Amino acid sequence: MGKRWLPSLALLPLPPPLLLLLLLLLPTNASAPQKPIYMVMVPSLLHAGTPEKGCLLFNHLNETVTVKVSMESVRGNQSLFTDLVVDKDLFHCASFIVPQSSSNEVMFLTVQVKGPTHEFRRRSTVLIKTKESLVFAQTDKPIYKPGQMVRFRVVSLDENFHPLNELIPLLYIQDSKKNRIAQWQNFRLEGGLKQLSFPLSSEPTQGSYKVVIRTESGRTVEHPFSVKEFVLPKFEVKVAVPETITILEEEMNVSVCGIYTYGKPVPGHVTVNICRKYSNPSSCFGEESLAFCEKFSQQLDGRGCFSQLVKTKSFQLKRQEYEMQLDVNAKIQEEGTGVEETGKGLTKITRTITKLSFVNVDTHFRQGIPFVGQVLLVDGRGTPIPYEMIFIGADEANQNINTTTDKNGLARFSINTDDIMGTSLTVRAKYKDSNVCYGFRWLTEENVEAWHTANAVFSPSRSFVHLESLPYKLRCEQTLAVQAHYILNDEAVLERKELVFYYLMMAKGGIVRAGTHVLPVTQGHKKGHFSILISMETDLAPVARLVLYTILPNGEVVGDTVKYEIEKCLANKVDLVFHPNIGLPATRAFLSVMASPQSLCGLRAVDQSVLLTKPEAELSASLVYDLLPVKDLTGFPKGVNQQEEDTNGCLKQNDTYINGILYSPVQNTNEEDMYGFLKDMGLKVFTNLNIRKPKVCERLGVNKIPAAYHLVSQGHMDAFLESSESPTETTRSYFPETWIWDLVIVDSTGVAEMEVTVPDTITEWKAGAFCLSNDTGLGLSPVIDFQAFQPFFVDLTMPYSVIRGEAFTLKATVLNYLQTCIRVGVQLEASPDFLATPEEKEQKSHCICMNERHTMSWAVIPKSLGNVNFTVSAEALDSKELCRNEVPVVPERGKKDTIIKSLLVEPEGLENEVTFNSLLCPTGAEVSEQISLKLPSDVVEESARASVTVLGDILGSAMQNTQDLLKMPYGCGEQNMVLFAPNIYVLDYLNETEQLTQEIKTKAITYLNTGYQRQLNYKHRDGSYSTFGDKPGRSHANTWLTAFVLKSFAQARRYIFIDESHITQALTWLSQQQKDNGCFRSSGSLLNNAMKGGVEDEVTLSAYITIALLEMSLPVTHPVVRNALFCLDTAWKSARRGASGNHVYTKALLAYAFALAGNQDTKKEILKSLDEEAVKEDNSVHWTRAQKPRVPADLWYQPQAPSAEVEMTAYVLLAYLTTELVPTREDLTAAMLIVKWLTKQQNSHGGFSSTQDTVVALHALSKYGAATFTRAKKAAHVTIQSSGAFYTKFQVNNDNQLLLQRVTLPTVPGDYTAKVAGEGCVYLQTSLKYSVLPREKEFPFALVVQTLPGTCEDLKAHTTFQISLNISYIGSRSDSNMAIADVKMVSGFIPLKPTVKMLERSVHVSRTEVSNNHVLIYLDKVSNQMLTLFFMVQQDIPVRDLKPAIVKVYDYYEKDEFAVAKYSAPCSAGYGNA
Repeated sequence: MGKRWLPSLALLPLPPPLLLLLLLLLPTNASAPQKPIYMVMVPSLLHAGTPEKGCLLFNHLNETVTVKVSMESVRGNQSLFTDLVVDKDLFHCASFIVPQSSSNEVMFLTVQVKGPTHEFRRRSTVLIKTKESLVFAQTDKPIYKPGQMVRFRVVSLDENFHPLNELIPLLYIQDSKKNRIAQWQNFRLEGGLKQLSFPLSSEPTQGSYKVVIRTESGRTVEHPFSVKEFVLPKFEVKVAVPETITILEEEMNVSVCGIYTYGKPVPGHVTVNICRKYSNPSSCFGEESLAFCEKFSQQLDGRGCFSQLVKTKSFQLKRQEYEMQLDVNAKIQEEGTGVEETGKGLTKITRTITKLSFVNVDTHFRQGIPFVGQVLLVDGRGTPIPYEMIFIGADEANQNINTTTDKNGLARFSINTDDIMGTSLTVRAKYKDSNVCYGFRWLTEENVEAWHTANAVFSPSRSFVHLESLPYKLRCEQTLAVQAHYILNDEAVLERKELVFYYLMMAKGGIVRAGTHVLPVTQGHKKGHFSILISMETDLAPVARLVLYTILPNGEVVGDTVKYEIEKCLANKVDLVFHPNIGLPATRAFLSVMASPQSLCGLRAVDQSVLLTKPEAELSASLVYDLLPVKDLTGFPKGVNQQEEDTNGCLKQNDTYINGILYSPVQNTNEEDMYGFLKDMGLKVFTNLNIRKPKVCERLGVNKIPAAYHLVSQGHMDAFLESSESPTETTRSYFPETWIWDLVIVDSTGVAEMEVTVPDTITEWKAGAFCLSNDTGLGLSPVIDFQAFQPFFVDLTMPYSVIRGEAFTLKATVLNYLQTCIRVGVQLEASPDFLATPEEKEQKSHCICMNERHTMSWAVIPKSLGNVNFTVSAEALDSKELCRNEVPVVPERGKKDTIIKSLLVEPEGLENEVTFNSLLCPTGAEVSEQISLKLPSDVVEESARASVTVLGDILGSAMQNTQDLLKMPYGCGEQNMVLFAPNIYVLDYLNETEQLTQEIKTKAITYLNTGYQRQLNYKHRDGSYSTFGDKPGRSHANTWLTAFVLKSFAQARRYIFIDESHITQALTWLSQQQKDNGCFRSSGSLLNNAMKGGVEDEVTLSAYITIALLEMSLPVTHPVVRNALFCLDTAWKSARRGASGNHVYTKALLAYAFALAGNQDTKKEILKSLDEEAVKEDNSVHWTRAQKPRVPADLWYQPQAPSAEVEMTAYVLLAYLTTELVPTREDLTAAMLIVKWLTKQQNSHGGFSSTQDTVVALHALSKYGAATFTRAKKAAHVTIQSSGAFYTKFQVNNDNQLLLQRVTLPTVPGDYTAKVAGEGCVYLQTSLKYSVLPREKEFPFALVVQTLPGTCEDLKAHTTFQISLNISYIGSRSDSNMAIADVKMVSGFIPLKPTVKMLERSVHVSRTEVSNNHVLIYLDKVSNQMLTLFFMVQQDIPVRDLKPAIVKVYDYYEKDEFAVAKYSAPCSAGYGNA
């Protein structure tokens, strides 16, 4: 069994509700002495470490006895209690604890009762189950969009639902590809729970995710959620059809409703298609051979609905060659906008016309006690049929009766069992005979009968007791009167004046109640009934089993068992109330929680549609009960079901001849004995009474029937996590952000209150709470509603952006959802930024009645560039002017609604940015720098703007923009690392210089987490990575990228969770690419071909990989590193001898690799060689390539250096700064000159030209910043002034070193002077932005853009057309690097996403993106072969006087190599839809 008995067992005082100990002195009988009776009952399954109970019954004791109970296992013997002395008759239930066990184990339980003259000993097996906590997770939503925050809670309870502060060794989030993307280790729950969260990346793997929890006992608990990119529907289409129809029905009702997400009806047109598919469809003969369909089409009514009574005759319900269901598809098109949404319904077809089933019927009958029960009659849909006659027949009882169903379809019956001689009783229930007609491929109706067989109860004396069952669930906190019927044989009762009935109640596999009932017995009254009162508490839920028995004077045990379903209630009563429960968006409301004092409560409020998608996954009492390891014990668990020794042996078979006929005893009958009843309860009985029916000895060769067992258990989280089987397709509704997700503690009065702000969403919010109390355990509140409602609101329709000079129509629609009419005045706030003219005669007010809308329009011409705000307000006016014969009302709340939307007004042409950077370090004296801003001759008027940024830290700009270092797309595996790696360098640098704040740390770690998730999209199964991931046709792993990811992941481990398997797999894959000479073979293409250094390609790659391995802190003695260094050493010796040309890029990598390996001599040798090739000018040093693109001669500024030159220069800087101790003064002097050049190449976001140069340069600058960091004694003063009146001053000190201070320069073009005085270095950055009109000139790319149709003759051209691109590379190289085609949309038009996605099937197109009003097409390379790409666009919002839009194709790594072209919409003049 498995628990030590508690001390002072016999007299242990326990609280009455639990009845842990019941001690009753029993009345003695004055009749002749009887032999002593011993009976001990113990559950066959015991939980280690928690209180369990066993019950002892000692009767007719004639001497003092001692009781010993012990357990035996492979680990030894264990006494549960010893030397319990009993000297009187007693019925006694006592609590004990089985010691903890590491695993489930079957043990022997021995009971010994010993007196001076008597000894009783019995031994049997029980199962000891390890103690398990109930652990579950709750997420704020069941489905998330990319980029959203996933919030979740982990909760642990004991088996009585009390909170456990359990230690959770491991919790992780697993994505749909089984990658671990976040992890928490060894944290302890507080108050029974822990609240955690993590951000999803903007491009996560979509599909099913899991929260996986590993408990202390080693169990794994999972909770699923989905990540999916879904479009918010404007409205929902609800299809209502009957769930089932029978083949006899002639018509069915179909209704379709369109409901907006805020609960109001949709105006529009509906199309409904109802189909019955063929069982064996054919694809050869068109649609008609797939299904038979009927179509309906109609306008929606004022409720947004359409209803139709459909005749079923055409669907041939009685034919067999069709599927047994009707599919209903509905499509609603919204009035005015043409927006379409769809909905589905399904009706099953059945040939079952009526069906009977038995309800609340016993599985046993007792001769002399009527056999009673109920039958339920339902139709084919499952609806009860009232007031119909049912025939009941029982052949064994020789009875046939008619009974009538009541209003609930139930018919009661009672069968007299006095004359039944057999051991079973079969009852048949019939309503109507089924149609016996049969036709080929025709279905006939069916009336289903019901059959029930009950077995007899065994009793030698024909004495019985029967407990009434109940057909319904019992409520908690009620008192149940259990009805017990009995029939007693005179000879068995003898002269007894009273009989004692004993009862036990079991729940969750343990004994929880016990008691007795004394029945007075008088001569001639041996048949009757009595009741036992039992209090229904939470400890009995969800299933309670009661056994009632008595011991007759002859030693026969007579009893019965009954099972009760009890509602799944929780002791902690929780309530939740909103004050008020309806409110306007952005107003305040109070949320009150009522629970047991000092409860810790988790609150949640989400949009109602979140709960609609997966209601079965919602936290409920039912799901919490499903976590119980044992909800109900019936039979013996596995391993405990062997038969105990039967002390009576068996009856020998004696065949008998009677009248010449041979009769043999029946070997096994179905009669149930007391042993069987107790076994059904899961109780092991140790007794000297005979509780079994006689057993006939087996004949040889007859197989023994194994004993049955059944343990009703739950695989812990399975029911909670795996929702019930979902239909083949479900439509997801609208999921906004979660509103409330908070923890609160209830005060000593049992109340907590919090003030909340209603979100702007107009919807119904559903709120719920669960609370944990150490006293009362878990409680769940009912779900409550909050209606965020606005009586009317205004909505604006406008394009995302326009080009200056274009005009568009601004539309403001006012929707009224009050029950009455209102008079509304609508106003567009005037602004100098635009000119607006009403398109219709302006009225002061408009009459809008219930569920109606009114739209006002203005023709708008924007006048200024940038973001222009449009403010429209609608106000209900107090007016006496009638609306539809009624006086309009003014709502008490929300009588005015104002909406502000911004429009981006862009200049014509192509935007350019020029950046001038300088690092000014005053050493005592003031230093100054001239800033001369000039503009090209073809600049677009008013498009130029300039600003100056002042920073006290070399990395300040990059820190502010780690997610936007390049104004370029980030859509592939290499570019994503630019979002990832710099965060590590920033964190390292700030840590080392003690400048790290919690805000910066949190932001950087969030970026690392999302970058990590995104990078796993590009992982291959073998652990390697490639630019666009494991895609068909593009699945070559990339050696260079895999090394980059490996290094970055290894370095990020200091800050975030990285699954170790990703690092191990990547390292293993790289080691497999290593050749015998230590060098690495190249796999996959390098997208930047500036890195491909001819014959030294292999050495360059090997140096890069060696650097990655050393940067992830692998020792030089590691076999892969050692061999790689051998490769590099050989390569350098060969280069030194002049065996091959010297490639600066390779040498820079070699210098840094040897520096990391600690080989200072070789490093110095290479640096000396590099110094000879350095470009030294303007007090700075850098390195250049041999072949580089020509710089246009007419430029007035020094352009940004090419990516490869920044990268190689940064590697040289890293080599200077990587020393065994600290860099020497000489190293720092050389580094300073390089830093001066590098900082001049930075863009306005702190990045450089492209991806790799940005990563390496920021790494080098962070290393330099850390090596030279000092806290300046005095502040540095910066002044910026123009030759005119402009003057501004900044101060940079210890406190604001990381602050980005910016000022806009008033005049462009113009000359300005910057002066710096004080101490420390100041980083100055001037950014000049302007637009130029594209002009015909020679580009390295050939680009031709056309539209189809080319002219406006076709009506469709107003609203939709095709854009076609012809691209080829005609520059100085054979192919370009990876290139981007950036197609800007004509104002008011949007791309058709499926046609853009289709481009990814084209050769050389690796990826596509739609970003705001741009389509981005990633080309892995462009050659001199023409590449043709096309996709469709459609009008979203009409814009007139359309300007051309620009298409740009550029080399990702050589941004000076680009081409631009423009295109116009076919219908550019006037309105786009004119």
